[in-house]
Amino acid sequence: MAKDLKEVKNIDEIKDLGWDELIPGAALFSFTEPVEDVVEVPAEERPYAPTNSHEWQVGDWRVEKPVYNRDLCIDCQFCWVFCPDISILSRDKKMIGVIYEHCKGCGICVEVCPTNPKSLLMFPEHMENEEALSQWPKKEEKK
Repeated sequence: MAKDLKEVKNIDEIKDLGWDELIPGAALFSFTEPVEDVVEVPAEERPYAPTNSHEWQVGDWRVEKPVYNRDLCIDCQFCWVFCPDISILSRDKKMIGVIYEHCKGCGICVEVCPTNPKSLLMFPEHMENEEALSQWPKKEEKK
């Protein structure tokens, strides 16, 4: 029987429920406690609730992964803003890497990257990042 989250008083009451046990459209808790200035708290230090997607890893079924080239990045933060999985690691408005455990390989970060060549490109999952960096394309000249 589906559980109505309006009746839930504590996060522990729903952490072991399957998705089929929740009423469609239910809002799930993001954190286990209120977080002041959540934007200022690094993502990996936030008190995520067990129902938050941050607690689940989806990177193991990825076919391609984004590889990041620091030399080309202009720190525009587009990848960080548009990533649906909170997989882009950024500190002080500087991109510092990809959290592969949460990245599902959708490629949105690559699509929104404005640099030429892009500072994020998709490569096969099994390829080492160093090998991918050695295969990075050169800047395309304007015609």
